Amino acid sequence: MPTERCRVLFLPDGKEVRVRPGTTLLAAARSAGVRIPVRCEGKMGCLMCKVTLNSSEAGVLPPEEGERRKLGPALDRGIRLACQAKVCGEVTAETPEDPLKRAVRLQLEKAKGAKEDFWD
Repeated sequence: MPTERCRVLFLPDGKEVRVRPGTTLLAAARSAGVRIPVRCEGKMGCLMCKVTLNSSEAGVLPPEEGERRKLGPALDRGIRLACQAKVCGEVTAETPEDPLKRAVRLQLEKAKGAKEDFWD
């Protein structure tokens, strides 16, 4: 009997993975090759693994008491801890941009802007 898999899409990388229900977003990200920084190895101690979900996202189980206590009002903005949020359906999670990728992107945008200014 085949096990139902849930589709998880990670933005801005655009990487997608299918995982079993109950898999944490952190484990799904690792399966997809998406880097989400953590120091506590998923024990809800470092709070570094925050991801943003659509506030009406039904693809993850509701937060348990510990996550509610740690995140408080941030939950209302769709913020979840990837180490705690468990997949139960289709979900899109926005991860923070890698600092090195961000620096490169900003330099490229700056160079492109300078080039456009030169020709104007």
